[in-house]
Amino acid sequence: MERRTMNRILIADDEEALQRLYKEEFEEDGYEVLLAGNGKEVLALLEDPAHLPDVIVMDIRMPELDGIATLRAIKEKYPPLPVILCSAYSEFKQDFSTWASDDYVVKSSDLTELKEAVKRLTKK
Repeated sequence: MERRTMNRILIADDEEALQRLYKEEFEEDGYEVLLAGNGKEVLALLEDPAHLPDVIVMDIRMPELDGIATLRAIKEKYPPLPVILCSAYSEFKQDFSTWASDDYVVKSSDLTELKEAVKRLTKK
């Protein structure tokens, strides 16, 4: 079994600029960062145990397979895996289908809330 010294985070967002920002910010904080552009890529990465993250940060509105459908698939197959939904749309927070997530953060240029959620869920 592989031993990792740093926590691994999977960022799923279809906006490449946001992927780069999150990757840079979280790597600076000592995380190993994996990237996916949609839900299908997330589920494909999870199939390989070597890529299993400690937490997933995922957008809701993505092409091919959105965040809510991906969240449902993750929670069916990997129930203990923490998922943070991160969306520009705060109205999704009231949507029953998002309640299976471990946290919900509204996208912002200030990453403090997101970083605190990740830290809490990875216990770093």
